[in-house]
Amino acid sequence: MRLLPYLRPLLVLLALFTLLTGLLYPLALTALAQIIFPWQANGSLLTHERAVIGSALIGQPFVDPAYFWGRPSLTEPVPYHAAASKGSNIAPSNPLLTEQIQARLHILQAADPENPLPVPVDLVTASASGLDPHISLAAALYQVNRIARERGLPAATVTRLVQQHTETPLWGLYGQPRVNVLRLNLALDGLQSTP
Repeated sequence: MRLLPYLRPLLVLLALFTLLTGLLYPLALTALAQIIFPWQANGSLLTHERAVIGSALIGQPFVDPAYFWGRPSLTEPVPYHAAASKGSNIAPSNPLLTEQIQARLHILQAADPENPLPVPVDLVTASASGLDPHISLAAALYQVNRIARERGLPAATVTRLVQQHTETPLWGLYGQPRVNVLRLNLALDGLQSTP
């Protein structure tokens, strides 16, 4: 029995589909994305003084009390490490989750002991990916007095900055108002540096 008549069409199809799906299709999608959504296709990179300082899609660790803090990140060994993105998979009944929340509450309360507002949940719990660059409007407003005090600014000025950087829900329907922490901190630095 001769196999060549049977193998030849298989090999031709393999080569054809490898070319189509492994080369032409990805190239076409990449070119289309570069034309229609160039900023997003290139990582939504944010710059400061002509240097790339991060992505609008990935959170960054801010620990200085003069900056807004984002959601906790559970990526290891470095916070907000995109290659280590994962969920914590810790159940609400797990004592480790309670310990993590208590530790974060302690940090927030130590940084602003006179804050009477309840701590928003997104400041003490990680997102599913551990990379979330956004916080809720309530989480941003919770931090206003601390930042105003640390920077010597009126709280109303910092509140106005938060409101200016609040993103609305997608199409006005999906999600909640949110604030991109890196963009807000960049604006805060710009405000601080102006005379």
